[in-house]
Amino acid sequence: MSRTTVELSHPISDGMLTYPGLTGPRVTTDVSRQQSPLIDMAYDIARVNMVGNTGTYIDAPFHFHADGADIAELPLERLLNVPIVMIRAAGMRAVGPDVLGDPARLWGKAVLVHTGWSARWGSPSYRGPGHPFLIGEVAEALVAANVAVVGIDSLDIDDISLPTRPCHHALLGAGIPIIEQMTNLDVVPDIGARLVALPAPVRGMGSFPLRAIAWTDHGGADS
Repeated sequence: MSRTTVELSHPISDGMLTYPGLTGPRVTTDVSRQQSPLIDMAYDIARVNMVGNTGTYIDAPFHFHADGADIAELPLERLLNVPIVMIRAAGMRAVGPDVLGDPARLWGKAVLVHTGWSARWGSPSYRGPGHPFLIGEVAEALVAANVAVVGIDSLDIDDISLPTRPCHHALLGAGIPIIEQMTNLDVVPDIGARLVALPAPVRGMGSFPLRAIAWTDHGGADS
């Protein structure tokens, strides 16, 4: 049996800008190799200063709901070895509920929405207006379908040009985490792959970067 893995997270680099209005991360050296006190060995200790919404990140309920679970309290069963259902929405801006298909196939799954927007990563247009998003009715349908987690390869799951965030309110209010700014969703199989999406368990934060991967066992994976 062979296994295929797909990287779903963008790397984080010093000074990069991904979300309008938020400060980019600073990756610096706290202890350099020249400062290493060990004999005949040198090491580097880096320091990262960044906001939670950096790179590919996950939103916990606490992000929008003060009494909701924070990043450290997210249930592992929503993030580890979760069967994936891919939603293909490339070329669409306002993604409606008709793309979901039969709700029964979404029960307990990681629903990942492929819009193709990640191809603009690193460019001003990625952060500009016009990014794809889900309309509120999609979030309501996903809550009703009892999905485990929802991800998208766009700037935001909601339309940031509007002052309301219906998908964040509905999904996070139901305890469903949201992963934003994913990548490589075009090569994830529609069914048969599984998701691992684990952030550092930081208390008191509602958003935090993560390493997300999709994996498929050829000849043995179930959906």
